[in-house]
Amino acid sequence: MSTPNRIDTTFENLKAAGKSGFIAYITAGDPSLADTAAIAVALERAGVDILELGIPFSDPLADGPTIQAASGRAIAAGATVAGVLEAVRTIRKTSQIPIVLFTYLNPVYIYGFERFHADAAAAGADGLLILDLPPDEAARNNELMASHGLLPIRLIAPTTPAQRMELIAKSAQGFIYYVSREGVTGEQTSLADDIAAQVAQIRSHTNLPIAVGFGISTPEQAAEVARRSDAVVVGSAIVRRIGEHGASSGLAEHVHDFVAPIGSAVKSAR
Repeated sequence: MSTPNRIDTTFENLKAAGKSGFIAYITAGDPSLADTAAIAVALERAGVDILELGIPFSDPLADGPTIQAASGRAIAAGATVAGVLEAVRTIRKTSQIPIVLFTYLNPVYIYGFERFHADAAAAGADGLLILDLPPDEAARNNELMASHGLLPIRLIAPTTPAQRMELIAKSAQGFIYYVSREGVTGEQTSLADDIAAQVAQIRSHTNLPIAVGFGISTPEQAAEVARRSDAVVVGSAIVRRIGEHGASSGLAEHVHDFVAPIGSAVKSAR
């Protein structure tokens, strides 16, 4: 009997408790891979339920200036795909937080698609979100179907047609990541108006939990989204603080102190 995936178990526990989940994104290797492991532990203490760990890439098409800059810093500091997987192994020494590797196809393909999946699973990753790999391409190409127990997380956007939404939902596992805004990642002063309607439409195609991200940066925004979805994703706001305090010896605590109020808001929203 296979061991339940940490992502599935986490969402089952959240549902039983009647709470929304809190997902945090950070760029691995920013400012260093050692800091990444320390920040991961601090995020869990701050109430984060699932960690999205971005593999730094030189041409991150879906990311705005904040995460682009973080990728640049990480690459300059020597971060590699192998180094990111080693950071996952380090996190696993002290934490069982579910980890989703957030990446573009190029770094995975260069590393070796099958080898990457095997090594990522062995390191302790739970899911994989490849931003620029359409599910229909994976279905048509056997070499892009590797899993090794990693759950394929899929993206749905505001512009996704209903027919394609159904296709994406059928190929997903773990949860659906709903990108609540058109364009690239980045903090926003207000939320999109149609989040509730879009989440309801996605729910008509899947029983998977639905996480909402892109632009959420304050406790108030996070609480509002938590009432409309199964999980809230915060990325750029956290990555910006890492950039601001990257040279500080108390970096992990700075991140913890920023994230903890957001975590509290998510958990108390319902």
